[in-house]
Amino acid sequence: MGIGNALILPLFFASNALYPIALMPRAIQIIAVVNPLTYAVDAVRGLMITGNLALFPLDVAVIALFDILMFAVASLNFRKIIE
Repeated sequence: MGIGNALILPLFFASNALYPIALMPRAIQIIAVVNPLTYAVDAVRGLMITGNLALFPLDVAVIALFDILMFAVASLNFRKIIE
């Protein structure tokens, strides 16, 4: 549980969940743009709050790409551990 929080909290604070990206300092804006949690928050916000689904396909594509990449990395590492 502690390891999960150590990974999630920095991602959460560097996303647009609490603060709009346009108002963030430039260095954190760059981090927020590559942060997959930013796209998840944007997708949920568009579905549940604003109803603006203009960027929804992009959000889903970025989340799916991140998931595929992490699955591939985990599979390679798991294969190395088993051998």
